[in-house]
Amino acid sequence: MKIKTKLTLGVGLLFVLIVLLSVIGSVYINKLKSDTEKILTANYNSLEFSQNMLLALDKIKTDSAIAIKDFKKNNILQEKNLTEFGEKEATQNLNLHFNNYINQPSPEKEKLIREDLVKIMSLNMKGIERKSDIAIITAENATFWIATLGTVCFLIAVVLLFNLPQTIAEPINQLTFSIRQIANKNYNERVHFKGSEEFNDLANSFNIMAEKLQEYESSTLSEQLMDKKRIETLVNNMHDAVIGLDENHFIYMINDEALKITNLNKDEIIGKTAHEVAVNNDLVRELLKNIDHPVQEPIKIVSDHKENYFEQDIIPINIVKTGEKEKKYIGRVILLRNITPFKELDFAKTNFIATISHELKTPISAIKMGVQLLGNQKFGELNEQQKELLNGINEDGQRLLNITGELLNLSQVETGNIRLNIENCSPTEIVQTAVKNIAKLAEQKNISINSQILLNENDFVTADFDKTVWVMNNFLSNAIKHSFQDENIQILVEKIDSKIRFSVTDSGKGIEEKYHRQVFDRYFQVPGDHQNGTGLGLAISKNFIEKQHGEIGVESSLNQGSSFYFVLPMA
Repeated sequence: MKIKTKLTLGVGLLFVLIVLLSVIGSVYINKLKSDTEKILTANYNSLEFSQNMLLALDKIKTDSAIAIKDFKKNNILQEKNLTEFGEKEATQNLNLHFNNYINQPSPEKEKLIREDLVKIMSLNMKGIERKSDIAIITAENATFWIATLGTVCFLIAVVLLFNLPQTIAEPINQLTFSIRQIANKNYNERVHFKGSEEFNDLANSFNIMAEKLQEYESSTLSEQLMDKKRIETLVNNMHDAVIGLDENHFIYMINDEALKITNLNKDEIIGKTAHEVAVNNDLVRELLKNIDHPVQEPIKIVSDHKENYFEQDIIPINIVKTGEKEKKYIGRVILLRNITPFKELDFAKTNFIATISHELKTPISAIKMGVQLLGNQKFGELNEQQKELLNGINEDGQRLLNITGELLNLSQVETGNIRLNIENCSPTEIVQTAVKNIAKLAEQKNISINSQILLNENDFVTADFDKTVWVMNNFLSNAIKHSFQDENIQILVEKIDSKIRFSVTDSGKGIEEKYHRQVFDRYFQVPGDHQNGTGLGLAISKNFIEKQHGEIGVESSLNQGSSFYFVLPMA
C-alpha cells in the first residue's frame, strides 16, 4: 500500500472520528440543555405558581381583594403550564374549590384548596425527579460515547505516531546507506523495500541507476574505442554501401563503398543531416525519397563508367536500454546491395533464351510444314498409324512453337525491347476478339463463355489492343484447361472509378491463397496441377499489363474456382 494511502486512511479516519466526537458532544449537550429547560419551564414554574397561590390564600383573610387578584393571576399562569399527567384535573378542581370558597368561605373549603395545591406541587416534584433521572442517563451516555471515541482517536494517533515515522524513516535510512555505497563505487549495491509502492518505485529506479553505473564501470573507454574500430573496419570492408542515420536524420556513419558511389567526402558530410547533403547530391535525394517506402525495383547507378544495379534496403534500429522494457527508435541504416553480377547473369540468360528461341522457331516451323506436306494425299496414301504419328509430330511441333513464342515475348519484356501501340481501345472489342480466338478450344470441352459488359458505348481503355487480347486469351485458355466438361466461364467487364476491370471466372479446382502471388512468377506451376504448360503465360501477362500502367491479380479459393483479373486506365 502507498504511504499516501496510509496517511489518507489514518488521518482521514482520525478526522472523521474527531468530527463524530464533536457532533455527539454537541448533541448530548443540547439534549442536557433541553432537559434542564424542560424542568425549569414545566415544573419549577408550576411550583412557584403554587407557592404564590398558597401565600395569596393566607392573605385573603386580611386583604381579600389583593389576595384574590394574586391567586387568580397565578392560577391563570398555572393553567397555561400543564405538563404533568393529572395536573390538569388537579388545576380544574383547584378552580372549582376556589370559586366555591370565594362565594362562601369556610375552613373545609380552604382545606380542599390547599390539598389541590399540594397535589399540583407533588406532581411537579415527581416530574422534576423523573426528568432529572433522564438528564443523568443522557449525561452518562454522553460520557460513554465521548470516552469511547476519544479512546479510539487516541489509539489511532498512537499507531500513527509509532508506525508512520518508522515506515518513512527506515527506507530513507536504507536508501542513504545504499547511496553512500554507490558513492564509494560499490555498484553491486541494491535496495529492496517491502510494503510501500512509492519506495518500491524508488528502489527500482535506484537499482536501474546502479545497474547502468555498473555497466559503464565494467566497460572501459579503451574497450569501447576498440569495439568502435572493429565495427568501423567491418562496415568499411563491406561490398554493400552503408549509410547510417540517427533519429533526426543526421549522418553518423558512411562506408567507403557508399562514398564511392555517391561521390562524397566523409569529412564533409559526417554530422550533417541527410537533407542538407541531398540538396547537392541526386543519389542521396533519390534514396531519401524512398526512405519510408523502399522501392522493389533495382536502382541503376553509374560508377566507374559502368552501369551498376543496387537493391535499396532500409533497416530501422531499435534498442532496449538497460533497465527498460520498451524499444526505442535511435535511427536507421540505408543499405545498398550491389546486384550488378546477378543482373548481368540475368541479361545473359535473357539474351540466351531469346537467341535460342529465335533459332528454334525457324526449324520448328519447317518441321510443321514438312508434316503438312506428308499429310498431303498427292504424295501417297497414309495408313492409320502413320496419320497418328504425323498428328503427334504436328501437336508437339505446335507446342514447341508456342513455347518459343512465349520465350521470345518474355525476353522482349525483360530486355525492354517490347513495343507497345497504346491507343483508345473498346473493351467490348477486346473481349469479343479473345472469345473468338479460343472458341474452338472451348467447343472441345463443351464449355460456354458468358460475357457481361457493364459499360457505356463511349467507355474506352488506354491500352495496346493486341497485347491486351493476348492476356485475355491467356486467361480464357487457362480457365478452359482447369474447368470440367460442360461448365460455364464468366467474363465481367466493369468500371471502377477511373479504371476498367476485366475478370475471367471459372469453376475449376481453384488455387490456395498461399500461391496467389507465385502464379505470376516465371516457370511457376501450382503443385498438384498436372496440366501441360511452361509457366510463362501469366508472367508475360503480368509484364504486358504493368507496362500499360495497369494492375493484375487473382481471387481464388481451393475447390471454389478462380477469378483472374486485370485493370487498365480509362481513356
